[in-house]
Amino acid sequence: MQSKPVHLPVLLDEVIHYLAPRDGGLYVDGNLGLGGHSAAILAASSPGGRVIGFDWDEEALARARVNLAGYQGRVEFVRRNFAELSEVLPALGVDRVDGLLLDLGLSSLQLDASSRGFSFQGCQPLDMRMDSRSPETAADLLNRAGEQELADIFYLYGEERQARRIAAQVVDARKKSELTSTDQLVKIVENAVPRRFWPKKIHVATKVFQALRIAVNRELDNLQQILASVADFVKPGGRICVISFHSLEDRLVKRAFRNNPALELVTAKAVTAADNEILANPRSRSARLRVAAVRGE
Repeated sequence: MQSKPVHLPVLLDEVIHYLAPRDGGLYVDGNLGLGGHSAAILAASSPGGRVIGFDWDEEALARARVNLAGYQGRVEFVRRNFAELSEVLPALGVDRVDGLLLDLGLSSLQLDASSRGFSFQGCQPLDMRMDSRSPETAADLLNRAGEQELADIFYLYGEERQARRIAAQVVDARKKSELTSTDQLVKIVENAVPRRFWPKKIHVATKVFQALRIAVNRELDNLQQILASVADFVKPGGRICVISFHSLEDRLVKRAFRNNPALELVTAKAVTAADNEILANPRSRSARLRVAAVRGE
């Protein structure tokens, strides 16, 4: 009996429609997470389709192995970042694959069940590393970076308009005691941002947490790296599906798809979640799917 995913993969029907998995095809899931998208790809490409699942989060990868146990022999699990595809695929004896999926969002495991500081709910260590082997945590960054560097991170990666105020408060707070927990950072942001500037639909610390996570994990650098080389390891006619969750990522994907002469746009504009999906999974509200195909040689 094949395993069922234990979470709600975003834009699942749309991904399967555009990726068009087929029997015998080989696909890369660049952000395996808990395995929900991969399970659907494997089901749609039965009985001979295969998936190479990348994730640098050891905890998520372990869960995905359990969730995808019913597809044994058809899944390869790789604890690497998707930006390293060009190194990993040749080592696996793979030249090109039939399709690629990148779901750039955090999994429910990371948001809800992790104790690494991805969520500002409660008190967690300021870690934020996707890969525990990475040298610098969010706490390390907050305690070492200068005020200008922090302001740049908050503004560029979080699009936080109060970046300078928050950076100044971070520097002031760490003079009194080292910053180690999420609740410390939440209080700093709440104190730094005047009430009249608090957003209505999201927590006031949301953008700062996003910015730190992006900086710690070099998320935009990794995305740019794979977008620049994607046509080299996807077969002609193969689809590249990218789901982003904030404007920084979406702009990078849109620009890369439009400016790469080796790619042809499949979706003229971003595909968004239907109302019924948003009701069932509110996190899908901000999801944006863009799809391109590799041109024939």
